[in-house]
Amino acid sequence: MYAIVDIETTGSHASAHGITEIAIVIHDGTQVINRFETLVNPCAPIPVYIQALTGIDDRMVQNAPLFNDIAEQIFGLLNGNIFVAHNVNFDYSFMRHHLQRAGYDLQCPKLCTVRLGRKIFPGLPSYSLGKFCRQMGIENLSRHRAMGDAFATTQLFELMLQNDRQGHITTSLKQKSKEHSLPSNLPQAQVDALPNAPGVYYFHDQKGKIVYVGKARNLKKRVKSHFTNNRADLQKQEFLRNIHTITHQTCGTELLAFILEAVEIKRLWPKYNRAQKHYEYTYGLYRFEDQRGYTRLAIDKWTRYSQPLYTCNSMLEGYNLLNRLIAEFDLCPKLCFVQRNDQPCPRVKTKPCACQVTETTQRYNKRVNKAIDHLKAALSTFAIRDKGRTDDEYSYILIENGEFYGMGYVKQGLDGSELAVLKTQLTPYPGNGYIKSMVANYAFNNPERKVEFEVAG
Repeated sequence: MYAIVDIETTGSHASAHGITEIAIVIHDGTQVINRFETLVNPCAPIPVYIQALTGIDDRMVQNAPLFNDIAEQIFGLLNGNIFVAHNVNFDYSFMRHHLQRAGYDLQCPKLCTVRLGRKIFPGLPSYSLGKFCRQMGIENLSRHRAMGDAFATTQLFELMLQNDRQGHITTSLKQKSKEHSLPSNLPQAQVDALPNAPGVYYFHDQKGKIVYVGKARNLKKRVKSHFTNNRADLQKQEFLRNIHTITHQTCGTELLAFILEAVEIKRLWPKYNRAQKHYEYTYGLYRFEDQRGYTRLAIDKWTRYSQPLYTCNSMLEGYNLLNRLIAEFDLCPKLCFVQRNDQPCPRVKTKPCACQVTETTQRYNKRVNKAIDHLKAALSTFAIRDKGRTDDEYSYILIENGEFYGMGYVKQGLDGSELAVLKTQLTPYPGNGYIKSMVANYAFNNPERKVEFEVAG
C-alpha cells in the first residue's frame, strides 16, 4: 500500500515548527481506497506569509485537534505502508519528528515523486508540483492546501505507475537503494559516478553556485554520509533543499584533499562552510628564558602578533609535539610545563636536571637549541612525495623556506628531486598557517616521504 502525504506547516523545519494541516491518501497501486484530512492546531501563531500562501489562519485552527490527539490514527495510516510525497524528505521529516514526540517511531520506505518524475518523465522544464501537474494535464483547484496537493500528487503517482517501463519505482524501493535519502533535486547518477578515492567535492545550488566544499578519504562514501541523517533542524533541511549538483576533484592522498579543501573554502567562501571560514590558530609553541637563564618551551594561546616557533590547531596537538621533543632531546618536562606538580621530574632519578638547578644552563640550553633546530628543519624547504591519482604519477606538496608553495602531480620518470624542475610541475596556491601546520606535522610523522632540498643564499 502507498500512503500519499501532503502537509502544511508554520515553517520550513520540523524541530521548531508545527503542522497546520494533514492529508493522507491510501492507494493500493490501482486505486484510492481511503482518504484522511484534518486541520491541526500547531499551538503557535501562523506567520502572515504562510497564511497568504495557504489560506490557513489562526482562527481556522483554533478549535482543530492537537497533533498528539490524532497521532495514533496517523501512525496507523502510515505505518507498514510506503510513504509517498513530493519532496518526500520534507513531509517525512515533519511526520516522523512529531510522531516521535508523541511516542511513535515511524519507519517507512519512502518514494519521492520529484525524483521519480525526473526518471519516468525526463526532460520537462520543471518538476515543482504546480508546474509538473500542468505539464501532465492535472488540475489542482486547491493548491497549497493539504488534500488538494495530496490528491494532485496521487494523480501524478498513478501516471508514474502506468508509465514506469524501466522499473524505477521497484528499484527505488529495494532495501539497498538509498536514493530516497538523497536531496530531491540531486540526480543519483552524480552520486554513483563519484570514485572511491580521496578528493574534494562541491555541492552546487540551482544556479550552479558552490554552497559547500568538503574533503574525503573516499568521495562516494563521504558524500552519501551527508544524506543518511535527515535531521529535522533548519540547517539540515535548508542544506538538503539547496543541493542540485555535485562536482569533485580527485586527489592522490587524503592530505592533498585536506589542503585543497582549505584553499577552496578561502577562495569560494561557500555558504554552508561555517566552521572552516573563520579558522585561526589557537595555540603556539613558544621559547623564553627564565630568571635563572634556562631556555624554556611552552604551549600557549596564539595571538596575532606573537612569534611562536610552531603553530598548531589544538592544545592536544601542541602537547603531542612538545612531548616528542622532550623524549627525543631529553628535555625536562617541568621546564616545558608538561609536569605541573611540585615533585621532581623523572630525570632526577638518574641524572642532574635543570628543574633542581643541578644541571648547568649551558648544558641544558644546548639540548633545547638542538630541539628548536630540529623543529626549524622540519619547516625548511622540502616536499612530501606520496601516491598520485594513478599508478604512473606521484603527488608532491612543496614547502619553500617554511611556507606552503603549492602542490600537484609529477609523472614517474621526471626528476622530482630538483627544486627548480619540481616547481614547474606544481600549481602554486595561497598558503596559511593551517596548511603549513598540517604539512609540517605530516612530515614529522612520516619522514620517509620527505624530500629535502638545498636552497642557496
